[in-house]
Order: sequence, then structure tokens, then C-alpha cells
Amino acid sequence: MLPSASTHRASPGHLHTQKWRGRVGLALVASLSVLAGMTDAIGFMASGDFVSFMSGNTTRLAVAISEGDLGLTLRLVILVATFILGNALGVLVARLGGRRALPLLLCIATLLSTSAAWPFDAQLPALLAAIIAMGMLNAAVEEVNGLPVGLTYVTGALSRFGRGLGRWMLGERRSGWRVQLVPWSGMFIGAILGAVLEQHLGLKAMFVSAVLAALIGLLSLRIPRRWQLGYMPR
Repeated sequence: MLPSASTHRASPGHLHTQKWRGRVGLALVASLSVLAGMTDAIGFMASGDFVSFMSGNTTRLAVAISEGDLGLTLRLVILVATFILGNALGVLVARLGGRRALPLLLCIATLLSTSAAWPFDAQLPALLAAIIAMGMLNAAVEEVNGLPVGLTYVTGALSRFGRGLGRWMLGERRSGWRVQLVPWSGMFIGAILGAVLEQHLGLKAMFVSAVLAALIGLLSLRIPRRWQLGYMPR
């Protein structure tokens, strides 16, 4: 069971609801992480640039600056700035959509379809569409029962898992740290699927990501409204 910030003397019914809210939230996190990993792998293999892993693009940017590669420096600055823009747009779309996952994920699916349909010889616009989509994806789930989660990056999840493991080794029995492996596992599995798809379809594999985004959005209609409000950014 995932912990909440206020579970003191909670009724059995409340604890049961909280338990299922946590399970459903983690299932949503897992599926969205698969989507992120799949899209990142497709984009990376097709272009050599990361679509969601901006830590990697930041390191590459620093190296490009040190080597005086102005062309690559400009390209990477554009990619990082586009990701930031995507996160901002994700919050706007989530708010305008009543903080429901479906409108946000349909916008993401549209962007990924645009990326897949773009002519391969004009790769940068296709890449930018996918990056905006991945930035927006982070607005779909921000926390589950008070636990922060990341969808398009897993360094933070591994760090939280590692710190939790350290506390467990010291005899502390805090709950919740193990669930940080959920987004990491989802992104890892998604990246494998994305790599296989890109080998067969190239950048057109983004159509599969688009279908997955739309499918997750439709499935989110089964999630109670009040739970979705708790998952998404305020």
C-alpha cells in the first residue's frame, strides 16, 4: 500500500480506497512510462538525439560547447528549450481540459502522429513534435498518494529507490520507496519495444506511440475523477 501524508486513524473504507487509488495510479504511471521509453528509443535511434532524456542532451550540449561545435550547440539548445515548452503546454492543456488525462493524451497522440507522418528528410520538425509531446506527458501524473513520480526521466526514481534502500539497510521501515522501480521498469520495457519497432519501421514507429497514447487516454476514462485530480499537477 502506498503511504499518504495523512493516514492517521483512517477508517477501513478510506484505507481500502487509498490502496486502490495507489494501485491504479501506479498502473497509469507504468503505462505512461512505457510510452515515454518507447518514444525516446524511437527518436534516439532515428535521429541520434534524445526525445525525453534531457539530462543526456544537456551533457551533450556542454560537450558541444566545449568543442566549439556551433551547429550541434544550437540544435541541442532548441531541443532542451522545446522540452521545457512542452512541459508548460502540458500544464495548460491539463488545466483547460479540467485536469483530465484524456484531452492531454489525445494532444500527445496528435503530436506523435505528426512526428511519424513528417517527411524523413526534414527530421528536426518531427523530432520537435515528439519532444513537445514528451514534455506534455509529465503533466499526466505528478504524484500518487503523496509520492512524487517522474514519467519521462528515471534518474530521480532510481535515486529515491537507492535512498530508500539505504534507509531499509539501516533498519528503517518506511514504505513507498520500492514503487520507484515502477517508472524505471516501464521506461526500460518501453525502450526495448521502441528499439525493436524503430529497426523495422524507422521514424514511422511513432505511429505506434501515438496509438498507445490514445489508448491510455481512453482507458483513463475508467479512473474516478477525484483520483485523477490527485494524480495531476495542481
